[in-house]
Amino acid sequence: MADSSQPLRIGYVPEHFSTPIYFAQKYFGLSAKLIPFPSGTGHMITAIRSGEIDVGIGLTEAWVAGLGKEDTPGDGGYRIVGTYVETPLCWAISTGAKRPEITSVSSLKGSKIGISRIGSGSQVMGYVLADQQGWLTPGASPYADFVILQNFANLRNAVNDGMADFFMWEHFTSKRYYDSGEIRRVGEIYTPWSSWKIVASTALLPGGNPEPRLQDLFNKLDEGIHYFAAHNDEAVKYISTELDYSEEDAREWLKTVQFAIKTEGVDLKVIQSCVDILRKAGVLTEGKGLQPESMLAKGLGAQFP
Repeated sequence: MADSSQPLRIGYVPEHFSTPIYFAQKYFGLSAKLIPFPSGTGHMITAIRSGEIDVGIGLTEAWVAGLGKEDTPGDGGYRIVGTYVETPLCWAISTGAKRPEITSVSSLKGSKIGISRIGSGSQVMGYVLADQQGWLTPGASPYADFVILQNFANLRNAVNDGMADFFMWEHFTSKRYYDSGEIRRVGEIYTPWSSWKIVASTALLPGGNPEPRLQDLFNKLDEGIHYFAAHNDEAVKYISTELDYSEEDAREWLKTVQFAIKTEGVDLKVIQSCVDILRKAGVLTEGKGLQPESMLAKGLGAQFP
């Protein structure tokens, strides 16, 4: 069981989406140790299962795949307890600056896809892309290889040196490197679901009942999100000076994102839809792993109709 006297250890991705978390801690007393995971949600899954973090704020598809796979260890190690971002994520599809043979998304069939980690959003969305493009064949992989590259910098290098042919990463995080000419944009794909969810270690859910520290986290995040919405100029300044974005891109991103008004709880229909699409894409197998309702925490997910 977790030590409820200690501040929560919260894993997050140190990108523009983390700005309300920063505001929650700076202005509203969020008592937590914030631990950055630049390699993304797949790394957070490993960390929460090994007890390195208590809470993770990351991508819906990775959290769902982590609990829905047939080889999910033990009780899965975590449950989806909250909603962070309501809007879909735009995954940009990128290749090297000097890869003239890659002309379009259709030319990527059977190529080498760079991913951060097994089970990451960058891998899961590779299957969703293959499903949308009609590349899936039972018993065969749509790609020649999944090249594990850990982080965004390694992914960019790999498509330029030929280790990988393409990768997918969030659009605005990628855009600075299109503008500099380091990588080239081939296309994009949107998640068919709201993009960011909050998970908690099962150690914080004894008997299925959420610890009080979780409720405090939701309250503080709600305040951080409300502050973010009311202080766009401050958000832009933080994103463009402390993170890897231009002021222009930060302002454009603000037009595209909608954070949850209330972070506590999860819409079961969103999780069910994600599971259905991941089954169709071959990421999950029907009847294996946790079912959608079992991925949520009692008393939280149930609050949504």
